[in-house]
Amino acid sequence: MPFLQAIDLLYWRDIKQTGIVFGSFLLLLFSLTQFSVVSVVAYLALAALSATISFRIYKSVLQAVQKTDEGHPFKAYLELEITLSQEQIQKYTDCLQFYVNSTLKELRRLFLVQDLVDSLKFAVLMWLLTYVGALFNGLTLLLMAVVSMFTLPVVYVKHQAQIDQYLGLVRTHINAVVAKIQAKIPGAKRHAE
Repeated sequence: MPFLQAIDLLYWRDIKQTGIVFGSFLLLLFSLTQFSVVSVVAYLALAALSATISFRIYKSVLQAVQKTDEGHPFKAYLELEITLSQEQIQKYTDCLQFYVNSTLKELRRLFLVQDLVDSLKFAVLMWLLTYVGALFNGLTLLLMAVVSMFTLPVVYVKHQAQIDQYLGLVRTHINAVVAKIQAKIPGAKRHAE
């Protein structure tokens, strides 16, 4: 169900919850533009620790004044089981291994030019990324990705007909260009079939 919860967040179905998550991501990323990762993590840990210590002291004073014995305010959280089972670790490790192996095989295929057209497409993508890298750093791209994740789905739902029409036109033009390139590269027609 985590996938459905993520979809609900991206489509702003619960505005309050989405606003909190989106705002937290933006605050974290903007903090990272001003401070190092170590500083941001340390400040976040200090803020959380200050809140929990203050709450614990407040509850202790309240118990002393009211002469009650409620116990530790975080007792329920301290008793929660947070360990991962061997099966869960194995499952995640197997999944990670599958993705790493698939990525390595694909990169080997592209770099060793098993298919000329695919390697050329990859080369064009890498060339375009050199320009993107010259314009933006990784943190800026991550910030743009987060903002896009929370805005584009809603915009698409509201204007789906117009967007689909323009995407169809773009797809037609791209297919025409690819067909022209494949017609000029020897052996590319065999790949297209």
